[in-house]
Amino acid sequence: MTDPVTLAAAVLREHRASIDRLDAILVYTLGERFKHTQAVGKLKAEHDLPPSDPARESAQIERLEDLAKQADLDPEFAKKFLNFIIAEVIQHHKHHQENP
Repeated sequence: MTDPVTLAAAVLREHRASIDRLDAILVYTLGERFKHTQAVGKLKAEHDLPPSDPARESAQIERLEDLAKQADLDPEFAKKFLNFIIAEVIQHHKHHQENP
């Protein structure tokens, strides 16, 4: 029989391996998301549309908060996370408008 510390170390390795896989999924997902938001930014710049869409941003934040609740994730964390992403996207959109 294996001692409790060895068993705990094995369980810890399994958790960390899962976390590493999930981190990779997050990075690739964000990469894909930003490819689309870059395309949106270029489209907005080409058609002289504003870089920000407050109504959509508000709806997305509300939607994400609901999804967070369903996923048993702190909705405030989800809101902060999406606000961070939205701020980055708006900066990219402004860049496209300033540098067509």
